Amino acid sequence: MRQLKTRILCSLTPHENIYTIPNILTLSRLAAAPVVGYLVLHDQHAWALGLFAYAGITDLVDGYIARRWKLQTVVGTVIDPMADKVLMTILTVCLAVKGALPVWLASIILARDVGLGIAAIYYRWISLPPPKTFARYWDFSLPSAEVHPTTISKVNTALQLALIGACTAQPLIAADVSTAMNLMQYLVASTTIWSGASYIYTKDAVKILSEAERRSKVE
Repeated sequence: MRQLKTRILCSLTPHENIYTIPNILTLSRLAAAPVVGYLVLHDQHAWALGLFAYAGITDLVDGYIARRWKLQTVVGTVIDPMADKVLMTILTVCLAVKGALPVWLASIILARDVGLGIAAIYYRWISLPPPKTFARYWDFSLPSAEVHPTTISKVNTALQLALIGACTAQPLIAADVSTAMNLMQYLVASTTIWSGASYIYTKDAVKILSEAERRSKVE
């Protein structure tokens, strides 16, 4: 009887189409992240910078396609910032290991991302429609919550990507840019702390979907 009830609940839970071009582009960014980190660690700066540029371009393109052809998905609101964070995390660690990024700044960036990651795991679990199972937890065609990045978070992501890109490109630049890099590092540290706090005091940063909203996402 319990198994029958579980099957009925699963069949009634709405699923959305997650196999869209924007989501595929986002997944390609996720796949590229460890490759960029590997290239940085092995001093292949030109290749690393090229792949980093690819990640930045696809980040713009997938958002444009999703808006232009109405291909937005709930899973897209989750994996798009996740792809940015995975790329940022890997490059932050790799650049810190290589001495291109200060350890204190890397610690601030990583601490914020770990905190947001734990929060994402928690919200996914509490918003998941019953039955709550491990398989359903990782089934991202089941919409349960939307993430709405705050304004300062968007600014911070842009600044972090600019700093990480600059650190990746710095070995290829002959000019002395140390002063500009130092200023950029302090600016990113400030926006990182601010953006992390914004998810605490911004009420609509994470929205748990109602049954009606979940069904509207898949229609």
